[in-house]
Amino acid sequence: MMKVAYLTTQYPAVSHSFIRREILAVEAAGAEVLRYSIRPAPAILPDPADQKEAALTTVVLRQGKARLVLAFLIQTLRHPMAMISALRCGWGMYRQSGHGFIRHAAYLVEASWLVKAWKAAHIDHVHVHFGTNPTAVARLARKMGGPEYSFTVHGPDEFDNPIGLDLRGKIADARLCVGISSFGRSQLMRWARYRDWNKIVVIRCGIDALFAKRPDKTPIPDSPRLCCVARLSGQKGLPLLIDAVTHLHQAGRNFHLTLVGDGEMRREIEAQIATAGIQHCVTITGWASADDVRAHLLASRAMVLPSFAEGLPMVIMEALALGRPVVTSAIAGIPELVDAQCGWLVPAGDVSALVQALEQVLDSATEELAAKGEIGRSRVMERHMASTNGAALYRLLNREMSDI
Repeated sequence: MMKVAYLTTQYPAVSHSFIRREILAVEAAGAEVLRYSIRPAPAILPDPADQKEAALTTVVLRQGKARLVLAFLIQTLRHPMAMISALRCGWGMYRQSGHGFIRHAAYLVEASWLVKAWKAAHIDHVHVHFGTNPTAVARLARKMGGPEYSFTVHGPDEFDNPIGLDLRGKIADARLCVGISSFGRSQLMRWARYRDWNKIVVIRCGIDALFAKRPDKTPIPDSPRLCCVARLSGQKGLPLLIDAVTHLHQAGRNFHLTLVGDGEMRREIEAQIATAGIQHCVTITGWASADDVRAHLLASRAMVLPSFAEGLPMVIMEALALGRPVVTSAIAGIPELVDAQCGWLVPAGDVSALVQALEQVLDSATEELAAKGEIGRSRVMERHMASTNGAALYRLLNREMSDI
């Protein structure tokens, strides 16, 4: 049995259910997976599945400063040449990043403790989600003599700052680099050396059984209900959505929008809603469990996500799997899944196009919406099942291990 360590910045997390799904799929495929997180999980985890994962996860920063620094000192004394290699790598990442020295020094300390933990656990391979600080830590651990690593890049953060994150160097030192869409793979190829292109593959994120289950008893409602599931952040373009539904309200359209999520922009969005006088038309639920997200999507005619920057959002896959068409931005990997057959693609930042698409959703017959939803569901079932894609990743990692 292959023993794999999964590492990310914060696990579990409300918006990172795709990592949990992948881990469970890799385990089902035959691997033993140990979970590691740099930071502890949020205090509030609405989903019971995430609560269970939290109990299985080792948190690096919970080891305490003394243990982490001691691990660094021991690693330096026992393996000085490996530490010199790690220090050179860390210095290079620091010089490119433009961030403080202390942050990158912390990566070295964290990597020192993880090398010890992974050796004690007999880890064969480390897989990381996000090409930001957790991959930097895994890279340094590898320089110190730890296991080989691979990492999945979702975007947009990595593509917003590829030089500062030393994306090229991380790919060069990795055994494998995963993009979640063809667009993502192209961006990785853009910043990688040509000789490293063969390391870059596409493994798509996937839905689980909860959303794959066919909702036969929940037809698209006649009521003019819309749903947006998103972190309340600038990246998701939610002020634009509030502007769009304000136009609908001023035009006398009957609708109700449910925003499922929370985040740093909540107060600002609530103020925007109040200023527009549409409190009776818009509800913000806060974070919700997977069961509640499913219920909100099924109660809606369509899911709306007017993002400014994305990878390929899980909620689009979940909505389509439930037979609900989507209205979303024509950016990044989204057009690889969504087109006019299963929803509406609008130019990012174009409020007029968004208003027009929402009007078409409200005016469409439920039969037309259901037909779009069915096409979307078939695409998701074919390309975005967590069990299938997780097994594909495991086979790839296992094959790569056999080549070592």
